[in-house]
Amino acid sequence: MSRMWILIISGLAIGLIALTLGVSGNPPNMGVCVACFIRDSAGSLNLHSAATVQYLRPEIFGFVIGAFATAILFREFNARAGSAPIIRFTLGFLMMIGCLVFLGCPLRMVLRIGAGDLNAIIGLFGLIIGIGIGSLFIKKGFSLPRSYKQSSIEGVLFPIICLVALLIFLWDSQIFTASEKGPGASHAPVWLSILAGLVIGFIVQRTRFCFIGMAKNIFLSRNYNMALGILALTLVVIIGNLYLGKFNISFDNQPITHTDGLWNFLSMVLVGLCGVFITGCPLRQLISAGQGSSDAAISVLGMLVGAAFAHNFSFASSPAGPTENGKLIVIIGIVLVLAVGFIYTLASRKSLSDITDESR
Repeated sequence: MSRMWILIISGLAIGLIALTLGVSGNPPNMGVCVACFIRDSAGSLNLHSAATVQYLRPEIFGFVIGAFATAILFREFNARAGSAPIIRFTLGFLMMIGCLVFLGCPLRMVLRIGAGDLNAIIGLFGLIIGIGIGSLFIKKGFSLPRSYKQSSIEGVLFPIICLVALLIFLWDSQIFTASEKGPGASHAPVWLSILAGLVIGFIVQRTRFCFIGMAKNIFLSRNYNMALGILALTLVVIIGNLYLGKFNISFDNQPITHTDGLWNFLSMVLVGLCGVFITGCPLRQLISAGQGSSDAAISVLGMLVGAAFAHNFSFASSPAGPTENGKLIVIIGIVLVLAVGFIYTLASRKSLSDITDESR
């Protein structure tokens, strides 16, 4: 089977899983939202005290464990680390802030579009602009420092931590804080959430399925295969929502969103920029961490801390709209990420020039 059809089938499968989780109890248009799941999990660990968004989402652990098992099975587990850890932590932090100002990761953006949310279309334009700008930096030579091969224990530690946390949750979930109302109180049955996470972890590990990767492929190599997978995902979600009577084309009255177009746009510009520089969206970072990348694990930790900061310092939006603090951090974030782009582009070009000079 061609890669194009594998990606189309993968998109259909992820879309169906997201719909199933939504029908089974996850918040509306949030069958799968990695940023929201990390935010809720941060709350369950008492890293923030927003009472409506606290629940240790089993899907998160399923993504990592599924990717880990798949990488071992197909001999693709590769323990590597050492590529600009503070930069990656910061970019993960800022990517999470962008997601929570928008109220969703790129995958939830697609799910929102599939339910008729026109605010998500504005976010889509912002994400594409951010990815486009990031791709221009890559064309000019941007590159973070290389990573290095590590011992296996370095690569397996993050999946082991996720497995232990999941087992503790299954043994006694009351150890963790859980919302009694709001999005955190809405969740699918635990067994279904774990199974969904494992399956998505398998799919993404095998296919490298990623919205940011899809757009970057188009900008850099005119490869549209993954775009067909994203289109298939969107279509199956549209059809599913039409069947369920949950398709509503409008800006207003959309669940867990806001209608401020400017900040929907700019926040996703930030997400796109960060995602290009660390090679992938929040879901892709979890999958990469599961298959041995400690660089990706550092980005995930940045996202976890970013989720905590978003609620402790009023960066996160609500259905009432973005906060003033959220607007400020998005602007600061865009400026900072652009600075990272310029600095590492110049550094990479200088390094290449030095190598060329030495070879003469």
